[in-house]
Amino acid sequence: MLPRTAPSRTLNFGKQPMKMNKSKKISRREALKYAGMTAVGAAAAYAGVKLWPVREDPSVAPLSEAQLIPNYQSKTSMKVLLVNGSPHKKGCTYTALSEVASALEKDGVETEIFWLGIDPLAGCRGCASCRSTGRCVLNDSVNTVADKAPEFDGFVFGSPVHYAAASGFITSFLDRLFYSAGKRFASKPGAAVVSCRRAGSTAALEQLNKYFTICNMPVVPSQYWNMVHGNTPDEVLQDLEGLQTMRTLGQNMAWLLKCIEAGKAAGIAPPTYEDRVATNFIR
Repeated sequence: MLPRTAPSRTLNFGKQPMKMNKSKKISRREALKYAGMTAVGAAAAYAGVKLWPVREDPSVAPLSEAQLIPNYQSKTSMKVLLVNGSPHKKGCTYTALSEVASALEKDGVETEIFWLGIDPLAGCRGCASCRSTGRCVLNDSVNTVADKAPEFDGFVFGSPVHYAAASGFITSFLDRLFYSAGKRFASKPGAAVVSCRRAGSTAALEQLNKYFTICNMPVVPSQYWNMVHGNTPDEVLQDLEGLQTMRTLGQNMAWLLKCIEAGKAAGIAPPTYEDRVATNFIR
């Protein structure tokens, strides 16, 4: 339930300062308006931009970030891990991921492209050892990425399209990664990118997005579905709309990461989830 009173505070949003009086009763609608403006102000302070004209008072010294957002330690940088699930280290999927990475870096977000390689990658054995250890019993790139996950703020997984689906290679990888370490990705934005010669891309993209939506990850969109077309990297570079879609995806990922960081600065913590309930259809 929202509080019926708000603390005494003066906010300047370009017109007359708004005084929130401690003793004055305010409606639920006013409380929501006040909370919304406070969050937007924190976001603007974090981003270092003005979202609207603000009347400056030359006699008043500007507030520092520590004063605006008490007890908050802002991050010096944000990082996104891009996983290349293609057997070709620098093929079409890599070309798409590189375009996303360039847009992220342009917005001040650090990136790392991790190639899964070509060594055999087994599927999940269903042994459930990871439930007690938090790691897959098969010690390969799955555990490598799981161990790196806490370092990163967002993730992009890329795959070629094989028979209208994600590659068997990245499917085995993601099955084991999210089953053994899914909680490490909760509340962190995720996106999928697919590369195909002609068709099957939307089916593959839908498959990959399901890993995010079962692990409490915000899914980052673009101006079109996240796909590029081409049979070689040079052909992908001719897909101007696909490349633009990748850049827009990078921009949206950077924007969402900054919004999440601004929310934390405003005192908005990630959700605290209930203990998971499993209901079997056949008992």
